[in-house]
Amino acid sequence: MNDKPATVLVVDDEKLIRWSLGSRLERKGHKVLTSETGEDALLKVASDKPDLMLLDVRLPGIDGVTTLTRALALHPEIIVVMMSAHSTVDTAVDAMKLGATDFLVKPFPLEVLDATVERVLAAARTRRQLATEAAPVADPNAVEGIIGVSPATVELRSMVARLAASDATTVLLEGESGVGKEVVARAIHLASARAGRPFSQVNCAALPSHLLESELFGHERGAFTDAHTQKRGLVESADGGSIMLDEIGELPPAGQAKLLLLLENKTFRRVGGVQELRADVRIIAASNVNLERLVTGGHFRADLYFRLNVVRVNVPSLRERPEDIPPLVTHFLARFNRNLKRDVRDVAPIAMELLRQYDWPGNVRQLRNVIERALILHPLIKELRAEHLPPELRQAARLASPAAAAGDGGMSLQAAEIKLLREALDRAAGNQSKAARLLGISRDTLRYRLKKYELG
Repeated sequence: MNDKPATVLVVDDEKLIRWSLGSRLERKGHKVLTSETGEDALLKVASDKPDLMLLDVRLPGIDGVTTLTRALALHPEIIVVMMSAHSTVDTAVDAMKLGATDFLVKPFPLEVLDATVERVLAAARTRRQLATEAAPVADPNAVEGIIGVSPATVELRSMVARLAASDATTVLLEGESGVGKEVVARAIHLASARAGRPFSQVNCAALPSHLLESELFGHERGAFTDAHTQKRGLVESADGGSIMLDEIGELPPAGQAKLLLLLENKTFRRVGGVQELRADVRIIAASNVNLERLVTGGHFRADLYFRLNVVRVNVPSLRERPEDIPPLVTHFLARFNRNLKRDVRDVAPIAMELLRQYDWPGNVRQLRNVIERALILHPLIKELRAEHLPPELRQAARLASPAAAAGDGGMSLQAAEIKLLREALDRAAGNQSKAARLLGISRDTLRYRLKKYELG
C-alpha cells in the first residue's frame, strides 16, 4: 500500500474467523480491531473511527444490516464490506443499497480478501484526494441549494447569505425534524470564507455522553478504557471551519460546559488533558425541540443557551410553504433520475396536486423519500402520476378535497385533472406560462394536456 496503514474492524461472532481475518490483515500492515457483536462494533466505530469494517450479516443481538446503518450514522466515511453465507447474499445486496461498499460470500480465499480490501481502500483514498483538490472557496451561490420560491424560503436564503458574509461564529437553527437544517448549515459554511476548511457534523443524540465528549474535543492516551492513543476531536480537526451540532439539546452537562468555554474563549481541553488548546470554529447548533423549555426544566444550561442564541434561524416546516413543493419535486426528480438512472420527465397535474395538499409530517425528508420510492418501484415511467404515490397521500387528499379523490369516489383521474387545468387557467387569466407555474409543470406539458382534453 502507498498510504498509511488502515484501521480495520472485523465483526463476526465466530472467534476463528475473527482470528483468521485479523491475522491476515495484520500481516498486510493494517491495524486490526475485532468485535463479536454489533453493539460492541458500534462502540469501536464511535471511539476508534476505523477506516474499514468487515461486517457479518448474521450477528447475535442487532444484525449486520442494523449495525451498518447505525455505523454510517456515527461515522459516514467508514467503508463497510459485508460478509455473508450463500443463504444471506440477498441481504448483503440489500445492504449495499443502504451504504455498504461491497460484500464477500463465505467461505472466501484470503487472496480475495486481500484484493477486496486493497481495492476499496484505494477507491476511498482517491475520493479523499479528489475532495481535497476540489476544496471550495467561498461560493455565494451555495445558498441556492436551499430550494423554494415561497416568501419564507426567499427570506431564509437572504438570511443565510448575510450570516455567511458575517463574522458571527455561532448560529442556532430551529425547526422540525426533516425540514433541512443540515442543508442550511452547509449553505452557511460553503458561502462563507470558511468554505475551504472542514465542515463537520455530529448528532448529539447518537452517541453515549462519554463518547460524544471525546468525539468533539478528543482525548489523551489513557483518559478512559480503550483510549490507547491520543485522538484529535472534531473541534481540533475543523479549526478554521464549521461544526454542526445536531440535536444540541441532547449534549450532556460536561459537554455543555466545555462548549461554553470554547464559545467564550476559543479554548478547550481534550478528555483527560490539562493543556489548553485553541480552535477557531463556527458552531452551528440545531434543535428540533424548544431549548428555552429545556432551560426552564433544568436540562440545558441557561448561559450556554444565551451564548448560542446570538443569531437564531427558524427553518419553516414544509406545510408552511406549499409553494416550495413543485420546485422541490423537480429537484428530487433530477437527483434520482441521475442516481437511479431513470428518465422521469414530468409530473401529472393531479399528482402534483396530491403532493401539494399533503400535510408532510416528515417535511422535506419525507417528500424526498416519496419521490425516491416512486422511481425505485416504477423504473420505466416517464411521468410521475397519482398511482405512483403512496396510498396515504391519496387517502389524506381524498378526505381534504373531493378533487383529489381521483378514482376513489365519483370523480375520475381524468375529470380531476381537467378541473385542475381549468382552475389554473382561470386563476392565470388565460396566461399559459403562469398557469403552468401554478400547477408546477412545464409550459409544454400544459399545452400537451390542453390539447389532449381539447381545452384550448
